[in-house]
Amino acid sequence: MTVCIIAAVLLGILCGRFIISPALLPFIQGSAEWFLAIMLFVVGLDLGRTGNLVRQIKALPKAVLSIPFLIAVGSIGGALLINVLLGLHPLEAAAVASGFGWYSLSGVLIAETYDVSLGALAFLANVFREIIAIVLIPIVAARLGHLPAVAPGGATTMDVTLPIISKHTSAQVTLIAFYSGVTLTLLVPVILPLILRWAALV
Repeated sequence: MTVCIIAAVLLGILCGRFIISPALLPFIQGSAEWFLAIMLFVVGLDLGRTGNLVRQIKALPKAVLSIPFLIAVGSIGGALLINVLLGLHPLEAAAVASGFGWYSLSGVLIAETYDVSLGALAFLANVFREIIAIVLIPIVAARLGHLPAVAPGGATTMDVTLPIISKHTSAQVTLIAFYSGVTLTLLVPVILPLILRWAALV
């Protein structure tokens, strides 16, 4: 599946560069949303077919509620470590990371309220996070376990990367991933403006 996904992305890049007319882009983007909705519907069907789903949800330890917050801390902490090589202001590095994979919001928000070049960096960093997550999730699930496979996707585990997590983990972990993605998505418009406001004062 990972090979197919990577091949599809590369094929899309080539088609977008050499074949597809710009006039077709609005139609293609609209179709992409429908295909994503269909994929999520299939994930829902798969979860619904799990006869003991309610029992599995009740069996989840309360500690799983902390997972998205730990992912948020790890994402920002990792960015601060990498920033030693980049040389950005620590708060700017934290702002880029606090998109948690939601590139469309984080890039625009940073560009409009703080700095255009940092917004572009945030957009690219979060796009690449999503692409890397698509590649890493099956590997992490196979080698480190199902629960760690939730972390790479960040906010995208509520939509784009959820079908991949569903395929390579269990129904329980799929539910945790969806909860984590929703929570991280809600955290972005709270944490990011706070960091940007703090960065503007420094």
